[in-house]
Amino acid sequence: MSVLQGCEPEAVFRFFEEICGIPHGSFHTDAISEYCVQFASARGLWHKRDEYNNVLIVKEGTPGYEQADTVILQGHLDMVCACEPGCDKDMSREGLELVVDGDTVSARGTTLGGDDGIAVAIILAVLDSDQLQHPRIEALLTSDEEVGMLGAKGLDAESLQGRRMINIDSEEEGVIFTSCAGGITLPCSVPLVREAYEGVRCTVAIQGGLGGHSGIDIGAGRANSNQLMGQYLTELLNRQDIRLVSVEGGGKDNAIPGQTSAVLLAQAGEAAEAVAQELAAQWKNAYGAFDPDISISAEIGERERAQALDADGTRKVADFLFLAPTGVVQYSPNIPGLVQTSLNFGIAKTTDTALQAVFLVRSSAASEKTMLVRKVERFAASYGGTVQYENDYPAWEYRQTSALRDLMSALFAELYGKRPELQAIHAGLECGILCGKISGLDCVSIGPALADVHTPRERFSIASVRRTWEYVTQALGRMRE
Repeated sequence: MSVLQGCEPEAVFRFFEEICGIPHGSFHTDAISEYCVQFASARGLWHKRDEYNNVLIVKEGTPGYEQADTVILQGHLDMVCACEPGCDKDMSREGLELVVDGDTVSARGTTLGGDDGIAVAIILAVLDSDQLQHPRIEALLTSDEEVGMLGAKGLDAESLQGRRMINIDSEEEGVIFTSCAGGITLPCSVPLVREAYEGVRCTVAIQGGLGGHSGIDIGAGRANSNQLMGQYLTELLNRQDIRLVSVEGGGKDNAIPGQTSAVLLAQAGEAAEAVAQELAAQWKNAYGAFDPDISISAEIGERERAQALDADGTRKVADFLFLAPTGVVQYSPNIPGLVQTSLNFGIAKTTDTALQAVFLVRSSAASEKTMLVRKVERFAASYGGTVQYENDYPAWEYRQTSALRDLMSALFAELYGKRPELQAIHAGLECGILCGKISGLDCVSIGPALADVHTPRERFSIASVRRTWEYVTQALGRMRE
């Protein structure tokens, strides 16, 4: 029996459950792309799949809409894959285990992929229906959005006729997003040296952090566990000689890390435990209102001799983690509360020869984005490190005149008795890239209410999905011109 059976609209939740049964993390979109191709083939719809696994499906307009302009419905096929501690699911090979709790859908132990599987499900349900009225639809399903919008970047848009687009990749119902930040990923590598060292083995774990989306949640005051590990190591180094064996924290550049672990060799295990206890008390006061479950523990083992980082490398890693820039850099001078520029220290991991760190810069101001990239370059260089540049994508700039925005605003007010909020978002959307590829593109971004995306707590509201379906399908019905 289907887990989502009985959820309405039936077609949307049926397609979403089928999608959840297909592993579709970033860089693993072959199967979900093929699923969309088979969907189109079975219904006799024109379709195209490119080498990036983007899929374009076209459905002609219904009677009465022959003269209406084409509309693009757009979402992305990949999801962020993350498991909670103790979950051993292999998300590259296994589907999700869906859970329904009242009005809420989530996945047991993992991210849900509502971002952006719910958009794909809504779009497929539109294409599948023979009851809806609509203009010619170009359904654009892109790949690898979560890792730098690679599908959108590689897309050949020449065959697209549409000049108005509804992007369904937002997480706040009642909000129409009209612009977004640009971003760039900065992997850093700092060389390290190892040597034999003898000491008491200590395993340190920072866990319980809420983490969250590195754009949407970056201003929420949540802890960055990589930086907290730097604080712990720095304080311990002030008390005794230690050597680091390993550090590992965070799994995605676009998610705030909520857990980081380290193995070290100390001369006195008692000091390692004492520092952990002291910091736990400090963090309770500092983060109690924003990240109440953040915790730290130090497990003391036996004395041993092992290959560890030398004294210089241990201090270098501790300082790098502790001093690494992360969080909000600048708020918008024009929109109260909107983050304009931010930096997320998402990943930290030692190898045999280096510290590998990954930062994600976001900004709606190109000059501030460039400035922050330069700061990360200089920061890494001060430790003898180097920086690479990946997944650079532009901001989506606000359009002064938008017939589509006007239509969507008026329709929302008619359906729900209140005006929607028009907002910019401090996160990456493919609208910016697609506006650069499709001349004159008029677009908005909408979506149902999702929470804690990019984390194993991700969930969405069934009722909100139903209203979003109604909103999208009613909008299509109004597009006779």
